Amino acid sequence: MPKNDDLMGPSLFATLTLKRGQARGLSEQLRQQIEQAIIDQRLPPGARLPSCRDLAAQLGVARGTVRASYDMLVDRQFLHTRGAAGTFVNPLPVLSEAAGAQAVVPLSLREGGEDYDSPPLTFQMGIPASDSFPAKVWLRILQRQTRALVGKPASYPDPRGTPALRQALVAWLAVARGVRCHADQIFITNGYAGAMGLIGLAMDFQGKQAWLEDPGFMVARQAVETLRVRPVAVPVDAEGLQVEEGLARAPDAAFALVTPGQQAPLGVTLSPARRHALLNWASHQQRWIIEDDYLGELQPGHRAAPALAALDSEGRVLHIGTFSKSLTPRLRLGFIVVPPALVSRFAEVCALLAPASSGLLHDAVAVFLREGHFMRHLRRMKRVYHERLEQMMAALQPHFPEVQRAGLAVIVRLPAGTPDQLIAQQALAYGMAPSPLSIWYQRDEQRCAGLLLGAAQLPRDGYARSAARLKALVDAQTA
Repeated sequence: MPKNDDLMGPSLFATLTLKRGQARGLSEQLRQQIEQAIIDQRLPPGARLPSCRDLAAQLGVARGTVRASYDMLVDRQFLHTRGAAGTFVNPLPVLSEAAGAQAVVPLSLREGGEDYDSPPLTFQMGIPASDSFPAKVWLRILQRQTRALVGKPASYPDPRGTPALRQALVAWLAVARGVRCHADQIFITNGYAGAMGLIGLAMDFQGKQAWLEDPGFMVARQAVETLRVRPVAVPVDAEGLQVEEGLARAPDAAFALVTPGQQAPLGVTLSPARRHALLNWASHQQRWIIEDDYLGELQPGHRAAPALAALDSEGRVLHIGTFSKSLTPRLRLGFIVVPPALVSRFAEVCALLAPASSGLLHDAVAVFLREGHFMRHLRRMKRVYHERLEQMMAALQPHFPEVQRAGLAVIVRLPAGTPDQLIAQQALAYGMAPSPLSIWYQRDEQRCAGLLLGAAQLPRDGYARSAARLKALVDAQTA
């Protein structure tokens, strides 16, 4: 192990220049420069950094300044600590704004992009609790299915998805979501995006209008616009989508895209009265409802409400589900249940233009469902999320006057005009990825300032320090 004086090298020390009186503090300047050195590989993976005392002496700053920089880099997973052994460069590949382009921002922070392959951050939305993934069971099933696949003759798989998974989903949907369907109605897709793409190819929606929840998932809005459909913002209240407002604003809309189980982002469940009103509109006007069953089976603290498709007796609901939030987004696995009248149309489009993904994964998930592992996993996840939501609320309430639960997230309401997007961007430097509430709204008159905080990722030292840092960032913008 080299001595501390040799770890960063004289040439690297010469490049570290901290300027007092700048908009960015000394800790932030030092964090950026060390981060750049890691990305440029002037600090290779495994290199040990000087102690806070030694580097502070070299730079002529307080030890706390260096410690704060190291903490930020640990939170962003550029560094890791080994107690008395020191602080080391993390071998994990990480992106930042110093990589020669604009920083890759998590999906929750911007419209129109993914944070592909980057480690999840504290408060990040849309990512399950990776530390609760049943890895041993999953690996055992996957190995078993791989051996079975190797012994089979090569052939093209069913473009709709393997019969095993579609049949397993028939049973699962009946028990967990109240949806009665046949395997022929189920099409396996590449996640939510694949389901929306299949709908766009199979349905004649171009040039028409669609009801979208306001606030609502910004990526869903972009997907609708990509399908050449004009989104019409329909307000959401404590009972969910305001159907009467939809009728007033766009009576000729071709479809409504809704999240009735846990509305994104407010977390409310569509009330029975609104469900019947929406289904009546679709039936009487011969319109369609696209149900995004977002976190429908993961409502914490109580039994999940049945899917909207469970009440559909007229065949007007297209039901979308995925395993991204319940298992892992790395599977890229979702499904759509279509009404019987649409089966032939979807089957043709699926076979020609949008076949399903790996049959190996399909069969593995089918076994995971049939053997009861998925149900046990969901029960455990509900307990984990409930505990983490309670911890988040306890950490946030001393700092913020308006904090509310929103499904599997927490909303921190901020005064009108607060630059929540800027605050969310600044939080990245501390390993946090809150979603600015304002970007979830379509209409300016509805827009509210706030931060949406996911509960899946638990920091190793709990939420207290993250909550305090978030408060400091908000205070700096509202003072």
